[in-house]
Amino acid sequence: MTATEGLWRRYRESADLAAREALIEQHLGLVRHAAHTLSARIGDAVSFDDLVSAGSLGLLQAVEGFDLSRGFAFTTYALQRIRGAMLDELRAADWRPRSVRVRGRQIQAAERDIEARTGRPAAPGEVAETLGVDLPTYWEWRGDAETGAMVAYDDVRQGADPQTPTLADRLADPEAATPVDALERADRETLVRRGLERLSARHRLVVTLSYYEGLSNRQIAEVLHVGESRVSQLRSGALAKLRAHLEEMEAL
Repeated sequence: MTATEGLWRRYRESADLAAREALIEQHLGLVRHAAHTLSARIGDAVSFDDLVSAGSLGLLQAVEGFDLSRGFAFTTYALQRIRGAMLDELRAADWRPRSVRVRGRQIQAAERDIEARTGRPAAPGEVAETLGVDLPTYWEWRGDAETGAMVAYDDVRQGADPQTPTLADRLADPEAATPVDALERADRETLVRRGLERLSARHRLVVTLSYYEGLSNRQIAEVLHVGESRVSQLRSGALAKLRAHLEEMEAL
């Protein structure tokens, strides 16, 4: 029995809080990994620390709800709960696009300036004039600022590089993939999912952690309790089998 298995047994058999805390401590790296991945995609919509805080709660819930007898890897289960908690945090946060938030702050600043000068509430026309826009534009800006949006196209980008085009840029790009390209990609992804289902549980876990979760060889080795060279062997074997499955299914 490994030390981790011993902790699980202690926690399940006697609700040992020290064992629970030790299990949480062992897996905090998953929280930071998920927070880094999500933070790179959403920009400044939610702070990194808030994501970590929400993810830590998800990890706690994962430890408390994990059922060893079902034979699933805790890492896979925990990552789902961690990401779910982070997404809940995003839904509860102000997820308006950056441009909308900036305009909202400009409106507030103009209102404060006018009220400080006149000693009365600012009129819409005065705010519009201060901002240098016409009244219809002011009302449009104000309406956008007061209405949350679930998907912040201005903020979502692939990777952490601020120079990377945002989703809004991608949607406006005439060179972007066509609907036919998207359908072909969706078909390919369906084949990949079917191929993954045909792999052994261990091979499937290695592929998932490596390519879907972005874990390094060292992190995967810690999860599987094997050496990094063994992780490389498992991944190579899994990819070879997956490639064979894909060729077989594409030939049908």
